[in-house]
Amino acid sequence: MAKSFFGGVHPNDMKSLTASKSVEILTPPEQVIIPMSQHIGAPCKPLVEVGDTVKMGQKIGDNAGLCVPVHSSVSGKVVAIEARPHTGGSNVLAVIIENDFQDTPDESMVARESIDDLSAEELIEIIHQGGCVGMGGATFPTHVKINSGIGKVDTIIVNAAECEPYITADDRLIREHPEKILGGVRVLLKIFGLEKAHIVIESNKPEAIEVLKKELAGTNDVEVMVQPVMYPQGAEKQLCQTVTGREVPPGGLPAAIGCAVFNTASVAAIYDAVWLGRPLFERNVTVGGLGLKDQKNYRVRIGTPFQFLIDSVGGFSTDPYKVLTGGPMMGIAQYDLNVPVIKGTNAVTALRREDCVEEANPTCIRCGKCIEVCPMHLMPLYMYMYEQKSDIEKLKEFNVTDCMECGACTYNCPARIHLVHSFKTAKQKITNANNKAKAEAEAKAKAEEEKKAAAAAKEGN
Repeated sequence: MAKSFFGGVHPNDMKSLTASKSVEILTPPEQVIIPMSQHIGAPCKPLVEVGDTVKMGQKIGDNAGLCVPVHSSVSGKVVAIEARPHTGGSNVLAVIIENDFQDTPDESMVARESIDDLSAEELIEIIHQGGCVGMGGATFPTHVKINSGIGKVDTIIVNAAECEPYITADDRLIREHPEKILGGVRVLLKIFGLEKAHIVIESNKPEAIEVLKKELAGTNDVEVMVQPVMYPQGAEKQLCQTVTGREVPPGGLPAAIGCAVFNTASVAAIYDAVWLGRPLFERNVTVGGLGLKDQKNYRVRIGTPFQFLIDSVGGFSTDPYKVLTGGPMMGIAQYDLNVPVIKGTNAVTALRREDCVEEANPTCIRCGKCIEVCPMHLMPLYMYMYEQKSDIEKLKEFNVTDCMECGACTYNCPARIHLVHSFKTAKQKITNANNKAKAEAEAKAKAEEEKKAAAAAKEGN
């Protein structure tokens, strides 16, 4: 039986702008910008050089450790390898490819007729080489998540909630390609050796729900769990509680309570990699917001600049207040519209100035409304206060690192304080303090060793 989670808010979902619009295949631009860092972990090292000819789906970057390869999204010629703006706010190394518009496929892209003879290890390696990551925005390497859950996970959860306002990319993916969702889920069931998985979806997607139930008629290996609309219904830890009633402990991961959570698009990417031999080099993206002349769902090649997407819907309807990668609750404002679509880009959202609800001089009135809606049972009011004082020990005591930055507290704050920004800053302050303490400890240990060595040398003389 489905449970509920603590807190949450009910923003206007604004999904009517694009929910009825089928996914259009967007012709890629003349040049694509493929960042070597599109996932949590070590960035890739380029496997190509300027002047090389590449094919669509060819691996062009990889590295050891916590890393997944990146692939060319078009066929053409490598014209530059240099630092370019990234959606995360920094400049990262990227391979720039001049599109020849032939879409010549790489020879490695070969479909499979069966996966019955493939072991769990072989399937995980296929997912790894396919460049699969969490496509809801987190971009954690999928093969690592699977590997870390082997022997621990008893519940597979697919996040089809898509609770962020404006975004309908996953909704349309389910409606138009349910076979990919269910095919990817069944690959995961085979890997984990489980008999049943759960797809959690919000009730504001009736067409997608109907499609899934129709596809699942006569089967019992996948359960569709329809939940009330509540932000952040799609958060990983909240999904675990919704499905199982178990709560992830502070500082823990879903695997700690026997759960593994995968985004809808991630599951479809698993299907593409395993069954079609097709690596992750394109994805569904919602181009939305009232700051645009039109709103659409596109199938977009990785490396397509945001400006190209904005131009494809006719440009801005007004001088935009913000252009976000993602939605208005958790999205990141962009300072350069030449940033490219990456594996974790599910939306480009343009907000108007009248959508701005900021206050010039926000002041906390200690009303506690932020505490009422925090789905992690945290105390945003005190976390904000201690961040302002840079009190590292108190920030740790109030578990600021457990904040998932969903924005529910900011949304519910009558003073419109930038709470989430404050908590991001707090986490960085803790990281800096930990690094400083570690460096000081290492320096002290080194000094002690040198002192002992000098004393030993002196005694030897």
